[in-house]
Amino acid sequence: MPLITNLSQFIMSQIFETIKQKVAEAEADVAKFTQGNSAAGSRVRKAMQELKQLAQDMRQHVLEAKNAAKTGK
Repeated sequence: MPLITNLSQFIMSQIFETIKQKVAEAEADVAKFTQGNSAAGSRVRKAMQELKQLAQDMRQHVLEAKNAAKTGK
């Protein structure tokens, strides 16, 4: 039996791709902020908050997949 279902695998890969995309998008704002653009700092904080939630979602899906594998579901 596979460790994770196809749906779980799809969801986790989508979350991970979104994380990578958010990091790439925030990179320019981080550079702008370090050059003194305070508005870019607000965008960086917003992006980091979104990443925090995405990371938590990913952790939850990994934990669910791990627990499902242990119980044989």
